[in-house]
Amino acid sequence: MALPTLLDIAKMNGSDPVVGLIDETTKAHPELRLGYARTIKGFQYKTLVRTALGNPTTGSFRAANQGTSPIKHTYENRTISTYILNPRFECDKAVADSHEDGREAYIAMENSGTLEGETAALARQFYYGNSTGGNGNALGFPGLIDAYDATNMVVDAGGTTASTGSGAWLVKWGPKDVGWVWGENGKLELGDIRTESIPDPVDSTKRFTGYVSDMLARPGLQVGSVQSLVRIKKLTEDSGKGMTDALIIRALAKFPSGQKPDVIFMSRRSLAQLQASRTATNATGAPAPIPTESQQIPIEVTDSIMDTESLTL
Repeated sequence: MALPTLLDIAKMNGSDPVVGLIDETTKAHPELRLGYARTIKGFQYKTLVRTALGNPTTGSFRAANQGTSPIKHTYENRTISTYILNPRFECDKAVADSHEDGREAYIAMENSGTLEGETAALARQFYYGNSTGGNGNALGFPGLIDAYDATNMVVDAGGTTASTGSGAWLVKWGPKDVGWVWGENGKLELGDIRTESIPDPVDSTKRFTGYVSDMLARPGLQVGSVQSLVRIKKLTEDSGKGMTDALIIRALAKFPSGQKPDVIFMSRRSLAQLQASRTATNATGAPAPIPTESQQIPIEVTDSIMDTESLTL
């Protein structure tokens, strides 16, 4: 069954001015295009996460006329919060009005660029969140790097050259797993265009008349279970330390039996390393084809995972 995405939410909420923009900009960002998304009424909510099962090995068998010990599972409360995303657009009224297709065309072009930039930032925040050494925004929501189990749900590729560091993520989407959360019932709107006096960026003592608008949304990220994602870290350009099928298989083995991720995210370089690591089996000796999936799990290439990732993350 297909899960709802950001585009579905925008359509359901009647956000007509941004539906087309979202459809266009998310094509380059698979994290938003494919990711499960849900809305909440307010800005945050609490969720109860089961982190361990009680007595998962021996079962509760008993002898006749004897009892069994009560089972106690381990839980923890987590608060999922959404954060204010509020990009502002400004332009010189004289410049917009002189556009050959009219001010509306100029403003639409600028709004499209604004949303493209914010979408790219959201995709980067998805991975790096607000951790020290990452490339996210400290005022934004925590990302996968902040939420995953760095002890048990990780595979270390063993690279040592920090300037060529990268990683990959195996993610399971869903209401109880990983998903985008949009506050205020999924509000995602472009404000009305208004005319204001704008300070000259070169000389603040001078001003000019301009058109101003902004976008307002409340995005957040939910990781409902520590068993919903696995990270492959320290992928570098060191010999033998790039992406391979063996690393992916080790990462898949971290998931509970009967559960597998819905997608594997990696950079273009990691995908190239994966292809290069494969041995051609074609009788003609032709190179191995570019892989599009491993273990029937799709691989999605993203520009939001860096190839200069800190090895301390």
